[in-house]
Amino acid sequence: MSRQRPQVRRMAALPQVDVRFDAADTALVARLAAAATVAPPRTPNTTATAPDGQGHWLWLGPDEWLVVGPEGGDAAVAPAVETALRDATGSSFLTVVDVSANRVGLELRGDAVPDLLAFGCSLDLDDRAFPSGACAQTMVARANVVVWRLDGTTWRLLVRPSFAAYLRAWLEDAAAGLG
Repeated sequence: MSRQRPQVRRMAALPQVDVRFDAADTALVARLAAAATVAPPRTPNTTATAPDGQGHWLWLGPDEWLVVGPEGGDAAVAPAVETALRDATGSSFLTVVDVSANRVGLELRGDAVPDLLAFGCSLDLDDRAFPSGACAQTMVARANVVVWRLDGTTWRLLVRPSFAAYLRAWLEDAAAGLG
């Protein structure tokens, strides 16, 4: 069976909000879930998606999550999310910061994406080790990224804007070598 050569595209703006809190505070987690229409994931390196598919929580660390809105989202989306989460805080500790300008999204599509990323990433991206819904902070071709697997053939890399053109060119060159 022939594998499809991966396609790489730079995404339109992605609203992004960095959230830090104590996951052991179950009352806060419940309030955040109500405010965001989906609970933050409680398992390391996983994601949770809102029922409408428009909002995502990515688990980035023991007390850090990234909330990502829809591609090309209105500039008011991240501040609205920030306000909703802050309003849900109550007396609990929570930090919420709009980091939309901090990362650019690159979307990769195709069944050979794990092979492509293996050229520049040390993570095991096999289906068993990195299934749909997984995410991780790592390096790809010496660029710091958040790797996020949406489904079997769709992946996103969130990378700093200053590395986006370099990483895209690297990915396209590496994809040409898969043929």
